[in-house]
Amino acid sequence: MELLAPAGGPEQLRAAVRFGADAVYLAGPRWGMRARAQNFANDELEQAVGFAHEHGVAVHVTLNTLMFDEDLDELPRYLRFLEDLRVDAAIVADLGAMELVRSCAPHVAVHVSTQASVTNARTALAYARMGATRIVLAREMSLEQIEQLHRRLGDAVELEAFAHGAMCMAVSGRCLLSSALVGTDRSASLGACTQPCRWNWNLVEETRPNLPMPLEEDERGSYLLSANDLCMLEHLDELERAGVASIKIEGRNKGAYYVAAVTNAYRHVLDGDDPAQWMGELEATSHRPFSTGFFYNNPTQNPGHAEYARDRTLVAVAEKSTPVEEQDGTGQWLTQVVCRNKALPNDTITVLAPHQPARTFVLGSVERLVPEEGWQPAQKLSVNMETYRMRTPFALGPGDMLCV
Repeated sequence: MELLAPAGGPEQLRAAVRFGADAVYLAGPRWGMRARAQNFANDELEQAVGFAHEHGVAVHVTLNTLMFDEDLDELPRYLRFLEDLRVDAAIVADLGAMELVRSCAPHVAVHVSTQASVTNARTALAYARMGATRIVLAREMSLEQIEQLHRRLGDAVELEAFAHGAMCMAVSGRCLLSSALVGTDRSASLGACTQPCRWNWNLVEETRPNLPMPLEEDERGSYLLSANDLCMLEHLDELERAGVASIKIEGRNKGAYYVAAVTNAYRHVLDGDDPAQWMGELEATSHRPFSTGFFYNNPTQNPGHAEYARDRTLVAVAEKSTPVEEQDGTGQWLTQVVCRNKALPNDTITVLAPHQPARTFVLGSVERLVPEEGWQPAQKLSVNMETYRMRTPFALGPGDMLCV
């Protein structure tokens, strides 16, 4: 199966490519369902497509928000830009947008977004007749339903399914809570959801507004509407047998470490590793409690347990390592990194790198590169985006991630 990873910005794109994605999905400044992600200006998108294609990775651009007339009026120019860039696919939910993709960007494949809520073969075939080559299935489908749909479709159209990440309490994201409570400019269907389903809700009797009662409570409060995260790492064989051609990782609002760690885990399991070896890497990322979503007809809501779990924080990204001559032959390396968060001497550092399990070392002394002064002793890693160096017991490659 294809491994499709999120790229909320250039750094996440590089992480996805480096850690094993077959394809990435991203958005420009408009029409995407993650308005709060960094996203890509036109010049950034041109660089992103070039970088991805150089590494054999496909680029899918999301154009799947609700489309009003003014949106469709301005879409053709952007589609011709995507055509010139040789973008691999456009992810659309609106029929008018689909028609424009076919006419303005004929070499860009049409993928029908999960926002279209495709749950049956007749609808999938109708989209295929309109030029779609892939259906991103509604998240509410079970594995049994996907398998039945695939049997009816045959090879008429590919099937893509979400395999990991945040889930929505509404049908395929069609929720009015955000726009009703915050304002129409924060509509979930326009990519600007404020996630009010994650808020702490109480029950109030209208004549006693000052006496709110939690519906179900733990030490953090009540989260009646909040959904568990999806994790299908241990069930990839079942997804493939059901007819899924591409598995998708949710997370265009996530950082580069999350993208790297999750992509890395799924890459290794797709390539034959035991899922048990990699679940720990997923547990170390920022996430809500994991579930299998709707695939096995289990509810995805989990009131009272919506807090994030996170074991690791990204502290630096490696740039290069050079060997150090040691009289005792210990094989030390001098590693240069770009700082992202604080780390202290004697902290245990975990290194995330492609093609191998996580490795650890204890941080010793560090030096910071000071303009016009060169390398100066530093008490810790502390200044974001500044360059530091340290000794490591093994070489690190460009883009390897150091975490605590």
